[in-house]
Amino acid sequence: MPLIPPETVEQINAANDIVEVIGGYLQLKRAGAVFKANCPFHNERTPSFTVNPQRQIYKCFGCGAGGSVIRFVMNYENLDFVAAARKLAERANIRIEETEMSAEDQARYGMRKRLLALHLDAAEFFHRQLLKVPSAQIAREYLKSRGITAEVARSWKLGYAPDAWEAMAALGQERGYSAAELVASGLVKLRDEDRPDGEFYDRFRARVMFPICNDSGEVIGFSGRVLEKEAQGAKYVNSPETILFSKGAILFGLHKSKRALIEEGSAIVCEGQLDLITAFEAGVRNVVAPQGTAFTEKQARKIKQCCEEVVLCFDADAAGQKAAERSLPALLAAGLAVRVATMPPGEDPDSLIRGQGVEAYAARISAAKDFFDFQLDALAARQDFATPRGRMVAARKMAESISRITDAVLRETVMHRITLRLELSVPEFVKLLKQPAPAHARAEDGGEATAAEPVSLDPTMRLLALVALHDEDARQWILEEPWREFLAPEPGSDLVLKILEYPLRVGDAASSSTLLAGLDEGEGAAVSDLLIARPPVGPQAIAHDCWNELERRKIRRRIEALKARQRAQNLDFETVAKLHEEILALQKRLSDIARPFSPPL
Repeated sequence: MPLIPPETVEQINAANDIVEVIGGYLQLKRAGAVFKANCPFHNERTPSFTVNPQRQIYKCFGCGAGGSVIRFVMNYENLDFVAAARKLAERANIRIEETEMSAEDQARYGMRKRLLALHLDAAEFFHRQLLKVPSAQIAREYLKSRGITAEVARSWKLGYAPDAWEAMAALGQERGYSAAELVASGLVKLRDEDRPDGEFYDRFRARVMFPICNDSGEVIGFSGRVLEKEAQGAKYVNSPETILFSKGAILFGLHKSKRALIEEGSAIVCEGQLDLITAFEAGVRNVVAPQGTAFTEKQARKIKQCCEEVVLCFDADAAGQKAAERSLPALLAAGLAVRVATMPPGEDPDSLIRGQGVEAYAARISAAKDFFDFQLDALAARQDFATPRGRMVAARKMAESISRITDAVLRETVMHRITLRLELSVPEFVKLLKQPAPAHARAEDGGEATAAEPVSLDPTMRLLALVALHDEDARQWILEEPWREFLAPEPGSDLVLKILEYPLRVGDAASSSTLLAGLDEGEGAAVSDLLIARPPVGPQAIAHDCWNELERRKIRRRIEALKARQRAQNLDFETVAKLHEEILALQKRLSDIARPFSPPL
């Protein structure tokens, strides 16, 4: 069961309406008595993710994911149970007093909590440096030259990392953070990686600092931009991978722009933080930026949860074109329509807005071309389509991109448009296409976690669990029987035992959600299926019939065991007779139980 008292978990579930919570993450649409959306846990074009407000549960009929509001937050934000419950408790202003937890869970939860606090302290520290410290004048001048006012800097909590080796390290130690916490945060680096207890120094020095937030607005990392033109090292330095920060799963600015993405139905993807901030502050608010240039499938799915279209707005140079092409596979795999907005030569969104106004930028976005037309135009600038060789080079390149389209109708439409322009026959072009990988076969970074398979129950065990979840009288009748003894040998008994052991209030959504919160993912998916299933007709009769079947199974197992003993060598006559007598009695009982159950009048 949960590490938080069940009554507190039930209070958290009751206070957090699942439609409101999930609606803060996904674009939910009403469909009769339920709400639907594209599932955030696997790629799909047709919504199969359902939220049931009456039952206060969610269920995806595509991948099988399902459970309570706490389970959703756990899976969506990759949190453990305690962290997800705390997040929802804070949302509902509920105080949590935890019971004892395992040392491992306590360590992980404690470290995450400490690192969040450390990142918040670091963001405040860098921000104060930018606003008040004389040595940060170079950073203030740089931001001013990019049109960033003090008000904008405060809104985005921009900062400055001092040109010092131990400023952040000293602050952390002064605030009581351990060396292990400082290193785990990524804010400092070890001088010798082989000596985790050795000296360390600041990762970010003499840089403008951009706090990176998760979808909830918590600071989980930083991106630092160098200020000196001749400075050695990378122009941008990001936080390393930590238990808070995963570069491939985060979109900069999404915590501020999510609502605009939903309202506009599209996401404008900028190449950098300053491009995004300038556009956002100028009134173009449906903007996001990857941490790097190419999209991952996780980032693409985050966008798909909010809207149906992406407009790539990378620089007009060759690097920007390559970034757009690298982003395509993940965006198409997520089922997003992709357009590309081109900037004037030598301009980026930031400079265009500051130089010509937001109207010029908005016009470029409106005129954005479909990705495949954009790619073909780029090829036309390098290849002569009048020659057979030029057409074939372009055809092979376009076939590579079109092969990534998983939607058959879209693929056919784009293919006909491209073959017409290249003056190729459709059969010739089809020969160049590769078959798209099925959605379940696509993976990222060596594999992508999929929803756990629901625990499988045989028909009898499923019916017994169903009536125990839906009918109070049938549930009480089962609990009065020796249910632990009868259920223990059966496949799937662990789950049915948990259903019966939990003090469920049948029909109470918060009580059902608390039961789900105490189950693992596969068990939760199975119970979610049962909770949204149609309540059985004649539940008490069904409970009796299920019980009779379980007793029959028990008797058959006993008979088989006795017959096996009979086959043993060197048994005396008396023992054989007793075994035979017991088998006959059990067979008679088996015959009696086989008679149809008739409920009392």
